[in-house]
Amino acid sequence: MNKTMQTGSWLRANKGFLMFLLLFGVFRTAVADWNPIPSASMRPNLLEGDVVFVNRLAYNLKVPLTDIVLQHTGEPQRGDIVTFSSPLDGTRLIKRLIALPGDTVTMRNEQLVINGHAAQYSALDTVFDTIAGVGQLQAQRVSEQGSGQAQAHRIQLLPQLPARRDFAAVTVPAGQYMMLGDNRDNSADSRYFGFVPRELLIGKAERILVSANILDHWQPRLQRFGMKLE
Repeated sequence: MNKTMQTGSWLRANKGFLMFLLLFGVFRTAVADWNPIPSASMRPNLLEGDVVFVNRLAYNLKVPLTDIVLQHTGEPQRGDIVTFSSPLDGTRLIKRLIALPGDTVTMRNEQLVINGHAAQYSALDTVFDTIAGVGQLQAQRVSEQGSGQAQAHRIQLLPQLPARRDFAAVTVPAGQYMMLGDNRDNSADSRYFGFVPRELLIGKAERILVSANILDHWQPRLQRFGMKLE
């Protein structure tokens, strides 16, 4: 039996499994996905070692494996945690959506001002956080309630680190969005790579599926399993 016949026999024998793989791939690229958290940019809400569930149909229906949008399925909202492809280099990122098309945004000494309305802040606690290449630093955690945002969320401030804590007023262009990390002083976000076009949005992160402490022999953090994201 030659190699062509062997290949044909193998394909026929495994066509059910191959169809499953194909449908699974389409499901992951068009309907739902999961996203491991590799960095500290979304602390304290997302930790390295978290794996989040991403609803790929929250905003767009796309041709699988592409950024071609077939139909809008929902509108992004201020405060959503969103996965998207970086407009700089295509890297998959996860940040919080801060401003919508047409919003005018400025930041003054860490305080966001959206359409002339200053975000409201209240102190929560102070912790020590380990920063790669730096060591332990004191971090301030506060509640941030942005203009037009459904609910407040926690952010983390690291006053000792150099960061872009101020920027002049900018207006978000049509069809684009501003993204910031919750770990506000330790995040590469729209302050560095600019606005994110809608076609680069992948989906909305809705909850933590599983979590493991990558600094402690991958011990599971059971209390985070299934946690809904705020």
